[in-house]
Amino acid sequence: MKNRATLAARLAAGALALLPALALRPAYPAPVPAANGLRAEQRLFDGKTLAGWKRLGGTADYKVENGAIVGTTVMNSGNTFLVTEKEYGDFSLELDIKIESAESNSGVQTRSHFDAAEQPGKVYGRQLEIDPSARSWSGGIYDEARRQWLYPLDLHPQAKTAFKLGQYNHVKVECLGNEMKTWINNVPVAYVVDPVDPKGFIGLQVHGITTKEQEGKKVYFKNIIIQTADLKPSPFPADIYVVNFVPNYLTPYEQQHGWKLLYDGKTSQGWRSVKGGAFPSGGWQTDGGTMTIQASQGKEAANVGDIITDAEYRAFDLSFDFKLTPGANSGVKYFVTLAEKTQGSAIGLEYQVLDDALHPDAKLGRDGNRTLASLYDLQTATKPERFLHPIGEWNTGRVVVYPNNHVEHYLNGVKVLEYERGSPAFRALVAGSKYKVWPNFGEAPAGHLLLQDHGNEVAFRSIKLKELK
Repeated sequence: MKNRATLAARLAAGALALLPALALRPAYPAPVPAANGLRAEQRLFDGKTLAGWKRLGGTADYKVENGAIVGTTVMNSGNTFLVTEKEYGDFSLELDIKIESAESNSGVQTRSHFDAAEQPGKVYGRQLEIDPSARSWSGGIYDEARRQWLYPLDLHPQAKTAFKLGQYNHVKVECLGNEMKTWINNVPVAYVVDPVDPKGFIGLQVHGITTKEQEGKKVYFKNIIIQTADLKPSPFPADIYVVNFVPNYLTPYEQQHGWKLLYDGKTSQGWRSVKGGAFPSGGWQTDGGTMTIQASQGKEAANVGDIITDAEYRAFDLSFDFKLTPGANSGVKYFVTLAEKTQGSAIGLEYQVLDDALHPDAKLGRDGNRTLASLYDLQTATKPERFLHPIGEWNTGRVVVYPNNHVEHYLNGVKVLEYERGSPAFRALVAGSKYKVWPNFGEAPAGHLLLQDHGNEVAFRSIKLKELK
């Protein structure tokens, strides 16, 4: 990985060298003067013209009215973007945005690009989402025309109320090295670490529409200011979940706030076999950046068997990347005590890891409660189709167990189920499941984490955990 401090210094130095030339261009007025020790900033919009910007994508209209850029929806247009002619690497961008209809949608593109091969051309890259709908995901991070949602606000529901419909909202987005952070009205919202796209243009979106009710709706942008020199990371409060696409890596922020890697990307340190005290001598591969169980005829725990953490955990936030091969079955179990006697896999609450389309287990159980991301044999995960990554690609699972025994399962950032461990409703689910033969199933005060050997090849990486107090 490149040294971030060095990269930031180079980008900042380059930006400083360009400032005198930029000040002479009509597209970008002179820098905002520094006052009281504040750093100089650059206006991207002069308040009067669209100089320095160009339209890409659809046919929505952009014009300047009363010191604001006004984008207006047009029937049967795709997404339309007003983008900067200049590209930016590291920056802090602030602007004010107003959207007048809850049926509208907008966003701010960062480090983005244009593919002219697809007519009328495709803008793609990370976007700070403006979403005034009932879902309220404004400030979340969406990868336009590529990977789709990177940071849905299910990951930070407390920030859903920050955006206000029908009035100007102050928006901030910071891109430094691999890190992107967002704020709405000074409320920290989203935090993504992504090695894709070190630079690109900035864009303002008018979303495509297909109905008469959405026609003619307006989005307003003003006070667009960027800082590209003397950049320092803005602080984020503790306990905001970070979506991190750098494998087996924790940011300084994550480390500071209690996150730990349970797999170092190289060794089996911290793990052992369910069958004995040592890590299995074969079957599990750990030295190639993934914790991978090799295929062995699809039989449950019949080859090398499951592996568990040396440590036990009570309340925690656990996330992990997993990649399935076609027809594969596995699972991530928690509160594993090894007290239950079983011939197959060790017993515990299970986040199901499964190819729903090809593995027969998806059709067993009750009402789909053995499908991907479900609480296996107990509760079915509700998974929007667009949040399922294809077999052979990486998906991210997450299990949060709060100190009060409230539990949540997530898949690729979306919450797919929740329950109360030990509640009457939970015990009723257990009574109707295969687990009914074990007294007080799933209610142990602490237990190991487990990766399952179900005889199919499945890979895991970026296994990280924060203990909750």
